[in-house]
Amino acid sequence: MFRISVAASVLIVLVSGCATQHAGTEQYQPLMAQGGKDVMWMPTANNLVTEMLEAAQVTSTDVVVDLGAGDGKIPIEAARRFGARAVGIEFNPDLAALARRNAQQAGVSDRVTIVTGDIFQEDFSHATVVTLYLLTQLNIKLKPTLLAMKPGTRIVSNTFAMGSWEPDATILADGEVSGFFWVVPAKVEGTWTFSGFPDWPEAQVRIKQKSQKFDADMVLDQTLSQRIEGHLRGAQISFDFKDDREQPQTFVGIVSAKKIHGTIKQIPGSVVIATKAQ
Repeated sequence: MFRISVAASVLIVLVSGCATQHAGTEQYQPLMAQGGKDVMWMPTANNLVTEMLEAAQVTSTDVVVDLGAGDGKIPIEAARRFGARAVGIEFNPDLAALARRNAQQAGVSDRVTIVTGDIFQEDFSHATVVTLYLLTQLNIKLKPTLLAMKPGTRIVSNTFAMGSWEPDATILADGEVSGFFWVVPAKVEGTWTFSGFPDWPEAQVRIKQKSQKFDADMVLDQTLSQRIEGHLRGAQISFDFKDDREQPQTFVGIVSAKKIHGTIKQIPGSVVIATKAQ
């Protein structure tokens, strides 16, 4: 199995395997493709590390979590180049110790923490960026945890996708697709009552969500008006619909718990508020 390491901050999480050997000395160096808990250790190319962190738009305000940190390359780069706070989670204690030494030598040990632990057991919910370098089946195993993170959390994966969760963007390195980028969407499935739409004092929107996309039925006076499709990017929500004159309109808003506040793009100054049914 493969193991890959990557770093990021919107909260970045990198997932990768760890070696089973234990040198326990300052001279310890990992071997390419050495066996680990879930995958083999394979370092991420330097240019791809940069591409991944840039795709996540990491800044000094981010906490980047690298799952399967290996020798610490990604957390170190997140701190050194982007000024982020970074955490690497590494199962192999020898690799974790090496990553700590590398962070100290790079002069970023005050902003980089390396945890010796299992990425499937450690709590990284505080991350704003998560970076991964795992096989697809391991990404899928992590998907419920990632989708439960705060809306707007950014996730970057080296090479491998996330099953049915379509990426928001692909990452190119040397002209080839080398990674994938997601933003954790808000949870909006259910029935919402909207007020403020043109022509309608009130409308129900019944949403069925699939990750960052959703289908919905718009109901007026208990009668189906139209079916719509929408999109989420973190807490930002948008969908197109037609008013009573069959004119296309676009709703854009922000999800906050059981409230949505927004506007009609084509009507400056409009105010639309939605409340989720209990």
